[in-house]
Amino acid sequence: MFRAWVSGGAQRGAARARSAVLLVLPGVWVLGVVVWELCRPTGGQLLQLLAAAPAIACAGTGRRQCVLLGGLCALLALLPFGAVEPAAGLGARATTCGAVFAVICASYLTAGRRRRLLRELARSREVAAAAQRVLLRPLPSRIDGMALAAGHLSASEGAVVGGDLYDVVGTRYGVRAVIGDVRGHGLAAIGTVAAMLGSFREAAYDEPELGGVLRRLERTHQRHLRERAHDGQPAAPVAEEFVTLLLMEIAEDGTVTALNCGHPWPYAIASRGIAPVAPAEPMPPLGLFPLPGELPVVGCGRLGPGEGLFLHTDGAADTRDAAGEFFPLARELGRSAGTAGRSPAGVVDGVRQALLRHSRGRLTDDVALLMLRNDRPPVPAPAPAPTRPERRADGAARCG
Repeated sequence: MFRAWVSGGAQRGAARARSAVLLVLPGVWVLGVVVWELCRPTGGQLLQLLAAAPAIACAGTGRRQCVLLGGLCALLALLPFGAVEPAAGLGARATTCGAVFAVICASYLTAGRRRRLLRELARSREVAAAAQRVLLRPLPSRIDGMALAAGHLSASEGAVVGGDLYDVVGTRYGVRAVIGDVRGHGLAAIGTVAAMLGSFREAAYDEPELGGVLRRLERTHQRHLRERAHDGQPAAPVAEEFVTLLLMEIAEDGTVTALNCGHPWPYAIASRGIAPVAPAEPMPPLGLFPLPGELPVVGCGRLGPGEGLFLHTDGAADTRDAAGEFFPLARELGRSAGTAGRSPAGVVDGVRQALLRHSRGRLTDDVALLMLRNDRPPVPAPAPAPTRPERRADGAARCG
């Protein structure tokens, strides 16, 4: 939270500094031209540079400042400075004044169009942000005793949603989570992301077994490809139309089971440290081959109270810096977990900020981060059943 506040404050400070520079720059330009003409007269030739001041003011501060400063520049262009040479008579000064007025008119019209375009862009961004929030909806902080947090970074500038997907739902079968990566990244993969998330949000509640959820997702993926081909959209080779998926289910007692289709395994976060969870080889990504008849549901141990799971897409581990070095995900995850006290929001935010620092904000692939922590109270062990006394033949009771 503190890092986010500092980052936001730095951005606001930089924006205010840019606004101040753009506000002062036209006046400094005019003052510099006038002082130069007074100190080293050029016969009015240098005054032609005054025409640039209204354009600078219009681009930086608005149309009102453009008109006011332009009027001042036109007045200064008519005034004689220093020794007036014959070539710089009233006609030359009037020409400079006319040029200033021409720049004022052009800048005024350009600024009006720019303001209309900015308003349209702002409305378009609001609509796009609302649509993306519906698709990749913000997760609650708790679901059925599980604390959770998620974060996403898109490789497409200005986009919130890309080729990665995640969601967590609480069902009668336990807390179920999905994280996946659609082939490609950015806006081109949003259609497949929408189809997969919609299917998961229905199947997670209906299917009693985790394998049933995965089969529903496979059917949805195949149907989506058929519909896209029917609509005439350009289709890539079948071998490239795949989705990596990791389905996880956390039961009431903390038992974790998973189905993995070509996705990176998560990290377990506990008091003893950070360790990768890799209980078995994953299946091929969804869409490359049909699912086997019997799905290998993998047991991932038991999530004790206060312990967590950190799920991520391969964009996190594959991010490189300017020198080509991969992002040290395990090291940064351990550092974030240590400073945030294994808080899901703190861990996700710490890894996200480290990713941005490592890549300097230039991501080549989408990144999705998801952490779940078991905040349920410990389940007490069942008490042993009392033994019933046996009776001997003489009727006396004997404890067995």
